[in-house]
Amino acid sequence: MAILQINVVPLGTDEASISSFVTKACKAAQEMGLKYEVNAMSTIIEGDQDELFEAAKRMHEITLKMGAERVITSFSLDERIDKSTDMENMVEAVIDPME
Repeated sequence: MAILQINVVPLGTDEASISSFVTKACKAAQEMGLKYEVNAMSTIIEGDQDELFEAAKRMHEITLKMGAERVITSFSLDERIDKSTDMENMVEAVIDPME
């Protein structure tokens, strides 16, 4: 299991808001059956490495197809092979000690 943090930023659009682009891009992960969470600055997706790279590609391409003249996509991949983890466990590992 791996976790991908991704930002897809459309440029050259008619609006300052990018929410419609983010919504459509996230549907790519949803249609692939991947677990994902949207936060204020990025999207986090859970899956195996091949699925995550495919999701990133689809999200980038969808944004171009929606009419952005330029798209900047950046992402970070976190893959552990020493133990199984998921998004919730990673957050709990930080929150629990704070309580």
